[in-house]
Amino acid sequence: MESAFDAKSVLAVMSQRPGVYRMLDRDGDVLYVGKARNLKKRVSNYFRASGLDTKTMALVSHIDAIDVTVTNSETEALLLEQNLIKKLKPPYNIQLRDDKTYPYIMLTHKDAYPRLAFYRGSRRRDATFFGPYPSASAVRESLSLLQKVFRVRQCEDSYFRNRSRPCLQYQIGRCTAPCVGYISPSDYSLDVQDASLFLQGRSDTLIQSLGQRMDQKAEAMEYEQAARIRDKISDLRRIQSQQVISGDGNDADVLAAVLEGAYTCVHVIVIRGGRIIGSRNFFPKDRMAETPADLLTAFIAQYYLRDSGELAAAAIPAEVVVFPVIKEQKGLQEALSAAAGKAVSVRGNVRGHRARWRDLALSNAQLAIQSHINNRQSMFKRFEQLQTELSLDALPQRIECFDISHTMGESTVGACVVFDHNGPLKSDYRRYNIEGIQGGDDYAAMDQALTRRYGKLSSQLQALQDAPTLGPGEEAEAQSADAEHIGSVKDQELLASKVPDILLIDGGKGQLAQAIDVLKGCQLPEIMLIGIAKGISRRAGQETLFVATVDGMQELAIPGHSPALHLLQQVRDEAHRFAITGHRARRAKTRQQSPLEQIPGLGPSRRRELLKYFGGQQEIMRASESDLARTPGISKKLAGVIYEALHNE
Repeated sequence: MESAFDAKSVLAVMSQRPGVYRMLDRDGDVLYVGKARNLKKRVSNYFRASGLDTKTMALVSHIDAIDVTVTNSETEALLLEQNLIKKLKPPYNIQLRDDKTYPYIMLTHKDAYPRLAFYRGSRRRDATFFGPYPSASAVRESLSLLQKVFRVRQCEDSYFRNRSRPCLQYQIGRCTAPCVGYISPSDYSLDVQDASLFLQGRSDTLIQSLGQRMDQKAEAMEYEQAARIRDKISDLRRIQSQQVISGDGNDADVLAAVLEGAYTCVHVIVIRGGRIIGSRNFFPKDRMAETPADLLTAFIAQYYLRDSGELAAAAIPAEVVVFPVIKEQKGLQEALSAAAGKAVSVRGNVRGHRARWRDLALSNAQLAIQSHINNRQSMFKRFEQLQTELSLDALPQRIECFDISHTMGESTVGACVVFDHNGPLKSDYRRYNIEGIQGGDDYAAMDQALTRRYGKLSSQLQALQDAPTLGPGEEAEAQSADAEHIGSVKDQELLASKVPDILLIDGGKGQLAQAIDVLKGCQLPEIMLIGIAKGISRRAGQETLFVATVDGMQELAIPGHSPALHLLQQVRDEAHRFAITGHRARRAKTRQQSPLEQIPGLGPSRRRELLKYFGGQQEIMRASESDLARTPGISKKLAGVIYEALHNE
């Protein structure tokens, strides 16, 4: 396939040094970012007369220009490529949806009785971090194991400081009750040291040290303590027997990639200190990969190099075992070593325990992609069945669902979840903190959440429709003059794709009526509205469905065994889960806050003055408005605001 782009003239002057190339379409948007050891040779491959695969031909047909950046080495080119992919998000490059910071286990330093805890975020604090772990569940599993074997506290500092007697964890043998002084700091530090050795993967050293300690206790005739150490050694031996252990106890990641038609999967096994601590499946979008090796090469670069800094460097292990073997192994090794600040090896041909890890990763990747394909096909069939049950002319592409969650009107949260043919589209999920309504008014809460969601969308669509449509030359001229142009066809298509075909409301006729009014006000009446109300028994399969029509609301009957009903139930249940999770987080945050923190105009320094002047929050509550005004820094006007806020006047 030939492109309108004049490749010969561009290639004639292109450098043969290492660098990065960016392929642009006629609108100037980046289609693809790539790196090359020899720019001219690599880019020429896209324009050869024959031998191009379908994916590459589709890319070439859209190319209107190519920009290049020359670098000093292939390693620099690889790092620049990943920075550009992260910034520009080109459609033909591999796309990972996993942008979350990986979790760690944190061991505090400042406390007399240090604490082990789950941690996610910047590591700029006085603590030791172990990890990273592939998922939150892997961290919690490890913490549970540590609690059973080493009995180091994991409770919050505020809880720890206010104990007057041991908690349940002490009663069930998972803590030594340092909060009430049942263990000395020196004995507790030994437990902390043991837990630290275990987390570093030095189990053999730890067991040897425990054995010596057990002998010492036995010689001193402290048989109960010797027995506890013996039990700890037994637990550690049992843990070792359940893990695949390497001889050197190194850190490693094992990655295996598989392709099945248009579907891709990379399975990552994380090994720290020779111990498998977890694994994870990734299903990246890659429109250019033709082989598993191509997919894995692109995945490794973006997986390890998309972030920078101390945390990102710590996430890169000393060894990366891959399947299949990749061609650009040396270049990746150099880039990873530069990013990690240490020697990193990328190996495909391995033996012994590494070969067993590799085979395990491949087996998991094959199982995961089959399950993924089955789920995708099942989801698509559910959408098709829903089209039939609702007698729709076209297959629905996008379903959104709203739910409201609160506790007796406290900390009300509205939640929106989105499903398409691939299942949950979590990047489009949204939560709304509901304010300014009477507590417990679900109708007003639903009205506010829907208005905030679709009011903004409606105004953006209206702005695009009202904007003048410019021709290609006029649009380029406007962009060169730094003029803001929001009327492009691409913007309209993107916003139109955000409008759901079906809006599902978790509630009955009252909530559905609120949705009808909001959509009319937002000029989005073409969205199909369905209310799903729990039946009298509130059991799955006995819901009552209502559909908004031009004549009002009509009850809809879908058989309980229908995949269409199962789809609506799944979307509703996900909205309920998302809403209640957000509500609980907001409620916990609110209950931890002092009422003084929620008063406008009352900052930290003035709160300190109030607490110092009255001696505590209870005395502030009892104070009159004139008493409050006597506090240094509190004016009469602010005293009135404080008094009204505290007494809900």
